[in-house]
Amino acid sequence: MVEYILFFSFIDSIKKEKDSIEKMFCFIGEVDSAISTASLKVGETKICTPNFTKEKQLISKEIYHPLIDNCIPNNINLIDRSMLLTGSNMSGKTTFINALLKAMGSIDVATSPTFSIVNEYVLPNDKIYHFDFYRIESLDEAYNFGIEDYFNSNNWLFIEWAERVEELLPEDTQTITITDLNENKRSLKLTIETDNLTKTSAMTEPKF
Repeated sequence: MVEYILFFSFIDSIKKEKDSIEKMFCFIGEVDSAISTASLKVGETKICTPNFTKEKQLISKEIYHPLIDNCIPNNINLIDRSMLLTGSNMSGKTTFINALLKAMGSIDVATSPTFSIVNEYVLPNDKIYHFDFYRIESLDEAYNFGIEDYFNSNNWLFIEWAERVEELLPEDTQTITITDLNENKRSLKLTIETDNLTKTSAMTEPKF
């Protein structure tokens, strides 16, 4: 009984300081990210910061994971802000997004939005919305979720399980298909579709 009273007394005291605790952990996270980024910058002279323009295009040259040895640098050229991601579980979709976040200058770390439906990542002058619509069972659910506001926000959209909301997708999209060839090898296929263009390019064994 004593333990029960002490436990809930402890919970109540935490609730009273909820805002202060959240601010403290946010501050610790920002400091940790800054220290990690600074350490990485000192140890890796090839790291550079992105240049921002008004064009709806992402061009990255020779990007790779900074903590993995012997990576093969990759080039990425995305012509629009809506990107559909397809691939089996554990094929590397979240890892790929983490590589894009790094290339775009974000210090955030991508996680799977399977339960949250959407994750937000912050760029220096922009935002990325990362969706996983696996748990969306109807278009009504998507509307209630506020999908139109997200899609009309002019921010970057990374979308998994896009087929669940196919009728609501932006007109011009590009699809990244990641195929799991074996434990250490992937193939990456980029398909760009607009009203006047359908173009596919492929890369075998990308490293990210």
